[in-house]
Formats: sequence, C-alpha cells, structure tokens
Amino acid sequence: MIATQPLRPTPVDEVHLPETPLATVVAQVQFPRILAIGQAEKTAKFQEALRDTYPLLNQEHVHQVSVAESTPSAVSHASVWRLVDRQEHPHWRVSLGEGFVALDTDGYTSRDDFLNRFAVVLSVVENVFSPANATRLGVRYIDRMTGDAVERVDELLAQKIIGVASQGSGQPKGLANSIVHLLTEVQFQGPGDNVVLARWGKMPTNATHDPGMLPPIPQSSWILDMDMSTSHPCEFAASKLTSTARGFAECLYWLFRQIVTDDFLAYYGANP
Repeated sequence: MIATQPLRPTPVDEVHLPETPLATVVAQVQFPRILAIGQAEKTAKFQEALRDTYPLLNQEHVHQVSVAESTPSAVSHASVWRLVDRQEHPHWRVSLGEGFVALDTDGYTSRDDFLNRFAVVLSVVENVFSPANATRLGVRYIDRMTGDAVERVDELLAQKIIGVASQGSGQPKGLANSIVHLLTEVQFQGPGDNVVLARWGKMPTNATHDPGMLPPIPQSSWILDMDMSTSHPCEFAASKLTSTARGFAECLYWLFRQIVTDDFLAYYGANP
C-alpha cells in the first residue's frame, strides 16, 4: 500500500478574471466558546472598531440541535452578530458568534485585499476578546459556472476532473447528456498535515450542494468548491492566523489552476 503524500503546490500568479464565476469566499476561525460575545454591551467595542468599514449591524438568533446516542436531543440558542458594509451586491460581511469569527464576500477582487481585511477582523477579536486559542482555521472558495459554460465543461475543465460528464473520446457515449446531478468529493492531504476538501459537479435547476453558502438559482450550473482547514488547534494570534490563511489561499488557487484550463481563463475574460 502506497502511503498518502501531501499536496505539493507551487507558487502560481493570480490571473484577474473580469467575468469571474467566483460566487463567494469565506475565511473562518473557530475558538473556545466566549459567552460574553452574546451580550450586546460586550460586543460594542468589537463593532466600534469595525464600524467605519462595516456600518450595518444585525443580530441573528441561531438554534442548534445536538443528538447523541442514548441521550435526549438538546437544543441550544446562540446569537450571531453580522456586520455588513452594504445591503446590495457585492458586499462584505463579518460574522461573530460565541465560538467563531468569519469574513465572507461576493465581491472578491484579490487575495491581498481579502487577507488584509481578514487580518483586521482577527486583530480586533484578539484585542477585544483574547480567545484561548484557535481550534480551527478554514478558507473556502466557491465558483459557480452558469449559462453556456455548463455546456462547455469539456473545454473549460480538465478532462480527468469531469469524468463521466465528459463528451471526449473514451467516455461511454450518451451518458453525459443524461446527467441531471453530479457531485464529486475528494479529500486531499494538504501541506503541513492540513486538510483540503474539494467538491465539483453539475447542479440541476433550483438546486445547490450547500444552501447556507450558495443559494439555489433558476438554472443549471457547475460548481467548484474548495475548502482548506487546519487539523489541530493553534495559538490565536492574528498575524500567525493570517499568514496561515495566506498559505491556504495560495494552495487552493494552485489546485484551482489544476482543475481549470486556459480556455476557462479566456472564457472569463483573462488577458491573453
């Protein structure tokens, strides 16, 4: 049996795609629960530090049901604070819960811009709440291809990636045209014992693989969803977490470039 080898990404320059299919990007850090985050007066300092950039505040009440074998199910209630820069698309949003902080956007422009914003958010959490540690750090990119691109996946994505959906030679004839739903999920061993989860495939009309992150749309689509996360707790230090997040973003972009073709880059507007 051959031992699993970690991915070995190499540096890849970002290519700007004016017509990008990137639907959302999110970075999240989880930490041991801090009850004070549920209290408005305790989170006022957090809001004030970010209010110039994210002036709109909402409080959401989340209900979670946990089920354990041989014990009654339990329902817990928690507050999540949402700080948003604007109501309309595109927008940036900071989410703060009793055990996590996250930054997400549907207006991603560059890795540096995203990570600089993330660093500011983490620094405020560190200064205001001083979490004991970071139990998980994750970075996730989700692309959604629609319209003509769905019919051109043979050109836009690597043949080995799309598998049975390919119209290429060597594929069983007729199967690709009959596919309604196709989702491939692969877990890779990432560098430094971190984990990369990649999912891609075809979604039918009004369907999604993750309603919380990608709302359904009234047309068929192809999704490329890549998530990289830590496998062990680490120190909650904004600078170190941001550095790790940068490494994750670079690894995920390298993986993205293994999946897409040069035709994909041209289709979405890359300069020749």
